Amino acid sequence: MDTERVYRVTVRGRFAALDDTKRSFLKRTQPEHDLFKSAFTPEGTFTFDERIQFFNFRYELRTAEGDAAAGAMALAETTNFLSTLGLPHKGLKADVVDVSAIWDDPRIARS
Repeated sequence: MDTERVYRVTVRGRFAALDDTKRSFLKRTQPEHDLFKSAFTPEGTFTFDERIQFFNFRYELRTAEGDAAAGAMALAETTNFLSTLGLPHKGLKADVVDVSAIWDDPRIARS
């Protein structure tokens, strides 16, 4: 049986063809989605800046299926979230880091 790993996944993308209503909504809610308030969470943290051009999501996911699976899960969750809010987007890209790899390093003393 494979061992569950912990992955931190950042999904980046760009807003596309926002109408005035969507842009106004994002402007009003931007302070709640500031990058400095973000964290890696299982449900994902959605952030974007005042220019409302680019966005990112931060996920902390646990899976035994590998980094490609973690990236695919984060991309699917991001797409679902943006679609639910009706936010058009493009250029989604996931960067995956296996943070549990630190425990694989034999130079790290374990107590």
